[in-house]
Amino acid sequence: MSENPRLARLLEHPALWRGRSAAQVATWPTGFPALDTGLPGGGWPRAGLVEILTPRLGVGELHLLIPVLSRLAKLTPARWIAWIAPPFEPFAPALAARGVALERQLIVRTGAPLWAMEQALGSGACEAALAWVQGQARPRSLRRLQLATARGRTLGFVFRSAAAARETSPAELRLAVAARGNGVEVVLIKSRGGTTRPVRVEFGGVDGWQG
Repeated sequence: MSENPRLARLLEHPALWRGRSAAQVATWPTGFPALDTGLPGGGWPRAGLVEILTPRLGVGELHLLIPVLSRLAKLTPARWIAWIAPPFEPFAPALAARGVALERQLIVRTGAPLWAMEQALGSGACEAALAWVQGQARPRSLRRLQLATARGRTLGFVFRSAAAARETSPAELRLAVAARGNGVEVVLIKSRGGTTRPVRVEFGGVDGWQG
């Protein structure tokens, strides 16, 4: 018996969670072919919440985002890229050398990163927002971020401790990132059709932090 066309269209909707089954989503290339191959849709979602979990800060997680940040900062009409409660000072020369337009970057210092993240994502003024969250984050708060990405048509990245992998999350994409040699190993904890195997990403050079 052939599949119902209306049902098929429904199952392809990017807002529908179906475990690791594929859903069609619009994406941006990550800049790393191996990672593109492993991610659902072949890249970062154009709008949505992504959680990046690391055992400690500075394992290479920021390297993964530099190519897409460079791309997003060049779009027209221009919108901001918000850095919310970054743990270190973003190193402007390194970012500029990698094609990240500095005039499109907005640094937000706050003790309430989840609230600030929600405002940035839902404002419509940001192309992307990055937030560093310490400690636990309530699923309800993360759900508000997910809804804000849809409202503002914005890509959001939340950096959390690897211990958060034990918690539930409404984020559509969750990645565990650990340093491996001259790069990182990425494991998709939650995705809509991504690979179940670890992905090795190689890169070199300096990172985007002042230090």
